[in-house]
Amino acid sequence: MKLQAVFTILALLLSKGVSAQQVFDSHVHLWAGETSLRQYEAQAKAAGISLVGFGGMWFGGPNQALSGHPADIKASNDAHLALAKKHPEMLPIATVHPYDGEAALEEITRVASLGFKVLKLHPHTQKFDPSDPRVLTVVTHAGDLGMIVLMDNFNIIPGDSEKLFNLALAAPKTRFIFAHLGGMNFRFWNVIRAARTARGLYADNIYFDISGTTVLLKDSPIRDEFVWTIRGVGIDHVLLGSDFPQFTLADTLAAFDSLNLTAEEKKKIRCENARTLFGRTR
Repeated sequence: MKLQAVFTILALLLSKGVSAQQVFDSHVHLWAGETSLRQYEAQAKAAGISLVGFGGMWFGGPNQALSGHPADIKASNDAHLALAKKHPEMLPIATVHPYDGEAALEEITRVASLGFKVLKLHPHTQKFDPSDPRVLTVVTHAGDLGMIVLMDNFNIIPGDSEKLFNLALAAPKTRFIFAHLGGMNFRFWNVIRAARTARGLYADNIYFDISGTTVLLKDSPIRDEFVWTIRGVGIDHVLLGSDFPQFTLADTLAAFDSLNLTAEEKKKIRCENARTLFGRTR
């Protein structure tokens, strides 16, 4: 009877489209705050996704895309934290502008003290050069406080991946997540295969999310090369991300499931790697 009951429950879950695979989405844009959050979670629920958490970010308006507006950035970070307190499934992600100098460093210290674990920087949207010394100062300070630095890496800006790699080498104590795994320039990141063999060069401090790129490559003739790159940078260093609202989590998972990865590899990328990196235990 007990075994029959288990089969019955499983059948009911499957009939409702509930995914048996737990998912942590590391890349969600909440451009409209709680309105975006509710829309995102409604989409996931409608698709039967077992969402255990997500990393939520937004820049809060045009002033956060430009230097010289630290007060606006502070207010947005505070609003972000307040939203996460209402929705504990959300991992709040703060931001600063690297060109704001001492104000940026003070804000990093403040948000770290409030419990933020991740700092998001976007070279294209915020219009800064990753090779600028001020960027190194910011990411080093964040790393010293235990924060993880998430940076856009869709290779929109020429030399994007190369500059980010050099930045990670220059800040070995800071853990980075480079979003999108280089986009259409994902091949570059196989440089890590070589970097790991160079004694004293690489601190193994780079992680990636595969938001956006996974969907774009779902029908691509180079999809297997993308899988090869994921394995090259290290399965334990790759996180699932949707890049909502540009892509839905359902579309991302469908594309991800089509990749020629093992079940254990997919489990790590879907959820376990994020839980380990962000310290979000069950």
